[in-house]
Amino acid sequence: MTNDDLIRAMDPFGGGLGACGEVCGAVIGGLAVIGLLFGRVEGGSPPDMNMWVFSQMFIRRFRKEITDGKILCRDIVAVNWTDPGEVDAFRQGEKFRKCTRLVGESSRLLCELIDRFTKGK
Repeated sequence: MTNDDLIRAMDPFGGGLGACGEVCGAVIGGLAVIGLLFGRVEGGSPPDMNMWVFSQMFIRRFRKEITDGKILCRDIVAVNWTDPGEVDAFRQGEKFRKCTRLVGESSRLLCELIDRFTKGK
């Protein structure tokens, strides 16, 4: 699998899992990265407990530092993803810029956690 394949596979997670307003795609993306780092290499093998520790730490800090306790896309950007007019307004306005900033902040947070782990080894 190439990086392009990973990006394509993650694409439908935007808008809160397929534009349904559910869990923020930045959280799902962060968890996917954590899975790539700590996930099982073979089915049936025991999980690396760091996966759970870093997943919980990422989500806790995401809520506290980035979204005022929210994790659902519809609560974070206040968009009704089933309304085409709201979706168009989202794409052209401040809510889209907020979402873009949130993705950047989530990436920064994830890199900080990864850096902390790698320096601790």
